[in-house]
Amino acid sequence: MVPSTALPRLAVFGEALTDFVRTGADGWRSVAGGACWNVARVAAVLGLPTGWGGAVSEDLFGREIADKSKAAGLDARFLQVVAKPPLLAMVHQLDPPRYFFLGNDSADLAFDEARLPEGWEAACEFAHFGCISLVRQPLGARLVALAQRLHAAGVPVSFDPNCRNLMDEHYPPLFERLAVLAAVLKISDEDLRHIYPALDAGQALARVRALAPGAVLLYTRGGEGMTAFAGDACIEQPAFRVPVADTVGAGDACIGGFLASRLLRPDAGLAAHVRFAAATAAAACTRPGAHAPTRDEVERLLA
Repeated sequence: MVPSTALPRLAVFGEALTDFVRTGADGWRSVAGGACWNVARVAAVLGLPTGWGGAVSEDLFGREIADKSKAAGLDARFLQVVAKPPLLAMVHQLDPPRYFFLGNDSADLAFDEARLPEGWEAACEFAHFGCISLVRQPLGARLVALAQRLHAAGVPVSFDPNCRNLMDEHYPPLFERLAVLAAVLKISDEDLRHIYPALDAGQALARVRALAPGAVLLYTRGGEGMTAFAGDACIEQPAFRVPVADTVGAGDACIGGFLASRLLRPDAGLAAHVRFAAATAAAACTRPGAHAPTRDEVERLLA
């Protein structure tokens, strides 16, 4: 089959990395991951033409990310390979999660948006941003500027803060700068507590909705489901009950599934998009690691 030369409808910007997960006193297992890369893979596997805008290292860790990007169907023109060390996340405890990052002058920071293919902004129907890429400098400042430029040009922006321990007390103003740009904003109950520790959930949600009154807000609560807000509409979506291997990447699958549904099924209503997102998140939980479920896996749950 001849590869498509069409530019992607969804562009996702942010980190890919390698998780080193501790398996015992002296054992570690490496797994390709990264929140924004996960979102992109999910959307691509579901059939949406997607580009992941990021940079990876030339070594075996970068090659694994590049190979899995190709297998998922991500647009190869958006991925950049650079002569820098990899970004690593050392996950030394799983329950509750405990981790730290290794990545001074690493590959992710070298991503250059000027190298993206000509015409990509005109073809882009949604651009997604989030997680630690926005606080890793100098990359973060460039991605915020890119989000602002796309928003000004009329490209809808999607945002998932996906808070990690790099988001310190200085993060709330940055969160709010991105939230005001968002046409779609996904935020979890854990994110809300991290960003607004002095507010209860109702107060924090009200503040976020005031920042982005025109956005679709997806408020996720793990196994308790999610609530979608859009204008005066409020949709409660229970979580699908599935045998859970783990919940790694479930939030990424949720927003990836929502964006794919919205762009691939434009005539479906908000409730249908939210249900599709919940089914995608549930399907991701049935396999270990950040699984990107196929359309068939999601449709079986929806049926």
